[in-house]
Formats: sequence, C-alpha cells, structure tokens
Amino acid sequence: MAHQRRPRPRLSSSSYAQDIAPSNAAAAGPPGTPPTADLDPDSWSALLAPRLAQFAGVARHEHVTRAAQDMNVPQSTLSRAMVRLEQDLGVALFARKGRTVSLTPAGRAFLTSVEGALAEVERAAESVRADADPASGKVAFGFLHTMGSETVPELIRAFRADHPRVRFQLVQNYGEAMLEGLRAGELDLCLTSPIPEAPDLVARRLDEQRLRLVVPDDHRLAGRRRIRLAEAADETFVTLEPGYGLRRITDALCEAAGFRPRVAFEGEEAETLRGLVAAGLGVALLPPPAVARPGVVELTVTAPRAVREVGVAWLDGHPDTPPVAAFKRFLLSRRGHLLPD
Repeated sequence: MAHQRRPRPRLSSSSYAQDIAPSNAAAAGPPGTPPTADLDPDSWSALLAPRLAQFAGVARHEHVTRAAQDMNVPQSTLSRAMVRLEQDLGVALFARKGRTVSLTPAGRAFLTSVEGALAEVERAAESVRADADPASGKVAFGFLHTMGSETVPELIRAFRADHPRVRFQLVQNYGEAMLEGLRAGELDLCLTSPIPEAPDLVARRLDEQRLRLVVPDDHRLAGRRRIRLAEAADETFVTLEPGYGLRRITDALCEAAGFRPRVAFEGEEAETLRGLVAAGLGVALLPPPAVARPGVVELTVTAPRAVREVGVAWLDGHPDTPPVAAFKRFLLSRRGHLLPD
C-alpha cells in the first residue's frame, strides 16, 4: 500500500505572518540517515517551534499575565499565541479560569516533550558557544598519518603555550578523506600533501619534506648514501594505496625518472611500508621517520628532486571561530619551519 503523508497543518495568513518566519524547504537525506526536523514552512516543526518556549512558560506559571511578565512580552500577544497553538494542534492544552490556567492531560503530555526539546536546544546552543569561545574553544584539525608522531604534537604544544585551554579534535587520515571532511564541516583545518587545488578550498604552502628511497639493510644498494631514482627502475616497490597523496607523488617521481613502478604491496600507513621493506618485500619512497627503524637503509634521492610539499587547507568562505582563526594564524606563521629538520 502506498504511504499516505499526514495532512499539513493549515494557518491563516495573518497568524502565520505574526507567529513564525518562513524558512526554506530542506531536502530529505539519503536512506539510512538519522531523522531530522522538517523545515518546510508548513511542517509542524516550523509551525510550532517559535511558540514552544511560550507554552512552557505559561505551563510553568499557570498564569498568563505572570508568564508574559517573565518573558517580557505583552499579555495579549501571549494569550493569542496559546489560542493559536491549540487551534493549530486541534487539542485543548489548557483549562482556563480568567488569566489562571491549568494543563489538561493532553497539555501535560505535550509539556513533557516540549521541555525535552527545549533542553536539547539549550544544550546545543551551549555546546556551539563553548566551541567558539576564544580561550577554551575547539579546533577540529586533520593531518596525515606521517605527521602524527612528531610534527602535530609539537605544533599543538607550541600553540598551547599561548592558548593553554583551547581543545583539539584530532583526525588522522589520507588527504582526499580530509578534504571531504572540510567540505562536510567535520574539520576546520587540515595539513595535507600534495597541496590541493580546488575552487571551494583555500590552501597555503607551509613547508616541504624530502623523500628517501628506503631499502632493506641487506639490499644491493644498502651501501650507498645517494641514488638516482632511475637506478631503482627494476626494483619491486611497496606503496600506499591509490588515492593517497604520497602514492600520487611516488608515481609522478617514478614517471619523471623514466619508469613505472612495479608495485607488489599497497598499504595505508608509512611505517607499515617500512616494515615491509625491512622484511625484504620491496623498496619505498617515504618521508623520514620520527625514530630510525632497524632493518632498513634510507638513501637520499638526487634526481629527480624528491620532495613533497605540505600545506594547510580550509573551506573557502567558511567563517572561523576565534580559536580556529588563532590556530590558522599560528600555522601560517610556521612557513618554512613546520617540519623537523
């Protein structure tokens, strides 16, 4: 049987204009997404929301005049709003005796849900205000896995020397996933490589990091200190998966050296690749480790110039809260000094 949608509540043009402001219709989310308030101008949520706090105030005082004084609105306005609320619902919420009122059973049931909804609104408002607080707000900060052991902890330590109460939500991921996080509003800023070029993003170069050819310590090249990448054309490579920035850089450097890498293993994290190299399963182009790993030798690549640029990105036109703006300024002040030598 086809689903029949509940009839929309109807308002006279005069009451609608006085009691609510029209809002744009919201598109329904994809299947499986959590339910959201219907923002269609004719929906119950848009219709009732402006009156819920007034209803709760009258119910709490059980007196229209005292409630009007408490909420600093004219008594006549509040009275009309409650009458319209009952008319729109088609339910008597109050039993009236002069300006004194008492809740009907339907009104008491409605009040329980209204108080819960208003409490959620209060919590949501306090949460976003707390996150935007200049002294103790929150920064949602994304970064590459390779920067998690040393670079990011040092950045946060230095920043919090002057902003000791700012909180961080830290997200480690590969570059494309972080850019989607910016677009979805889940991240404020991210450190990524390569530096993205997209019309909806702003990106600033901060530093560059040399990449090294990592080989097993018993490899034929292990006695060398420097190497041209073309000399590794016949080697088996271990790399990050397609879609990772370092994989794109690896492919581009090998192409510049005149060959296409023969890939035996693909992973999601640089230190896992180092472990595969140590096990003799291939060679890899990787940034320097935070701590030297036994079983591998790291060779300087002399040609082509093997570096990756690291930058900070954010969503264009997205307003910054004070803590996000402060951390952005801090990151930009570290141009050329972001990464350890």
